[in-house]
Amino acid sequence: MKEKQTRKRLDAQTKEYILKSVLEDGAKVSDLAFKFEIGSSTIHKWIKDYRESKNQDVTRYFTSSEVEKLQAAFDKKLRDLEEENEILKKAMHIFAKNPE
Repeated sequence: MKEKQTRKRLDAQTKEYILKSVLEDGAKVSDLAFKFEIGSSTIHKWIKDYRESKNQDVTRYFTSSEVEKLQAAFDKKLRDLEEENEILKKAMHIFAKNPE
């Protein structure tokens, strides 16, 4: 007769460790699922829930127009930094060709 499988319950610290490993350290979900003997779909659900909760945190403190203004400011800053990066790349090539 087959034994009834019980669900594996992980404590909050382990769940937090797994989320941090995937989101910040770039660990593979499949590796962590194997290591902790849980389904990879479970980890993917945790990640989805975590991202949704973070998104709700932002919208809780800002109106939609404020979020749009912040996004526009971030987009402008990103474009400025990308342009600066391109200028520095060109300068690096110029100085690398003409060593003195």
